[in-house]
Amino acid sequence: MLTISIVSVSGTKYRMTLGLPVGAVMNCADNSGAKNLYVIAVRNIKGHLNRLPAAGCGDMVVATVKKGKPELRKKVLAAVVVRQRKAWRRRDGVFLYFEDNAGVIVNPKGEMKGSAITGPVAKECADLWPRIASAAGTVV
Repeated sequence: MLTISIVSVSGTKYRMTLGLPVGAVMNCADNSGAKNLYVIAVRNIKGHLNRLPAAGCGDMVVATVKKGKPELRKKVLAAVVVRQRKAWRRRDGVFLYFEDNAGVIVNPKGEMKGSAITGPVAKECADLWPRIASAAGTVV
């Protein structure tokens, strides 16, 4: 049984529109060698009858690698969503969305497997995960 505990979350997670349900495939935005991530489960979702768990920016998910290095494939990994296509509303009234769904592979403590992130990272994710914020090129 895979047990992943979130240790390094700092800051407050606000409600946002969830854009990645279980079964979604997203791009891998780091240089770990993975290309696509398949969402298996979402961490810290209580759930409701007949409702698929879904993740938004800053959520930790349990995922597998569908395309990428053979040593990463066929393993259950933890990942954090850094971009989503589904628009969400920020507290200042701005609606924001990205052109792709993307995540980065992390360990259970929230430290990245790769060393760099390609593309922008949502501010909601950078506030929660300091290691991801430090590796991000741009924070939107």
